[in-house]
Amino acid sequence: MLHDVKIPPVGESITEGTLARWLVADGAILTESTPLFELETDKISTEVQAGAAGKVTFSVKEGDTLAIGTVVAVIDTSAAGTAPQSAPAPAPAAKAAPKSAATSPTSAPSTSLSPAVKQLVADNNIDAKTIPGSGKDGRVTKGDVLQQLSKPSVSAPAASSASATPSTASGSGTGGVTRKKMSSLRQRIAQRLVQAQRTAAILTTFNEVDMSACMDLRKRYKEPFEKKHGIGLGFMSFFTIAAIKALQKYPLINSQIDGTDVVSFDGIHMGVAVGTEKGLVVPVLRHAEKMSFADVEKAIKGAAVKARDGKLTIDDMQGGTFTITNGGVYGSLMSTPIINPPQSGILGMHTIKDRPMAVNGEVVIRPMMYIALSYDHRIVDGSEAVGFLVRIKELIEAPEKMLFDL
Repeated sequence: MLHDVKIPPVGESITEGTLARWLVADGAILTESTPLFELETDKISTEVQAGAAGKVTFSVKEGDTLAIGTVVAVIDTSAAGTAPQSAPAPAPAAKAAPKSAATSPTSAPSTSLSPAVKQLVADNNIDAKTIPGSGKDGRVTKGDVLQQLSKPSVSAPAASSASATPSTASGSGTGGVTRKKMSSLRQRIAQRLVQAQRTAAILTTFNEVDMSACMDLRKRYKEPFEKKHGIGLGFMSFFTIAAIKALQKYPLINSQIDGTDVVSFDGIHMGVAVGTEKGLVVPVLRHAEKMSFADVEKAIKGAAVKARDGKLTIDDMQGGTFTITNGGVYGSLMSTPIINPPQSGILGMHTIKDRPMAVNGEVVIRPMMYIALSYDHRIVDGSEAVGFLVRIKELIEAPEKMLFDL
């Protein structure tokens, strides 16, 4: 019996998707739950499972953009169980690796790699089994691959004509450029950023936060918190809870404009920006006002893992009413975040730096962070925006207020 594998519906407004990458070899024997291909749309990148057990035959090529419902492969279910093969053999290594590297317990098989890491090792012709993994359970991360590539013995191959078209750079006699089509997700990100700048009256206000009390509290309770809840205690939960309380005091920042109407919500649905190899995605913590510190930490970690592994769905990213982005993880000292339309505000966190501060008439060194609120001035007044950041500053500098709801 033949089973058609189709481009699945992934959202009401999405009519097509790009088959970015096959995750198995043509002719492989699959199980029903084998990840078959990576699908990119203008809103999300996700893995699609086979849906039936048997031998797969591809009908389309990687990079094809296809309408929802298009048949991309056929699975012969009569061949189910005839062979254990469920994934393509790893790409041959550019250089033979020592036996100990291939059998090391810290090395992860290619089938456990995230789609982005699979793409990176394939593009650079590296055997993932030769790379010691630093992730959970020995999983190979993007950083592990990049570190391997930085070694003199490993070099990236020249750009393939299948993925990039080299051409002579204008005005240069020796240099050249490569051209590669933007992914659907990256195109959508670009469109939304331009849309935000064009349709909203965006202003940004800044403040600075002394992180001393927050860092001290986290240091004292990090270990017992993790022991009780099974999750680490990070700064994101402090800022998420602080933002929730600030939004409750200034609810217009949690509202949206629809034509000539102001739309308010019965809860705070917090978007948390997560950077992936393919672009920024914003999974949503629904009714975050009902969450504890542990709930927030677990939700953020779960969303980050799903984003990394290409498992986020459209539902995971819809319905946000406010967003937090943390440029500090990349070392950003200060930035002006762009609103995620149709939202009216976004909070930007930044890196923590020791700086001399005047405290009670004396100069002391304190760990300081700049915070920024970009807001839609059509609905939010400057006084509300400033008050919002002042409220966050108060709560982060005296975090016990969040614990006692003060």
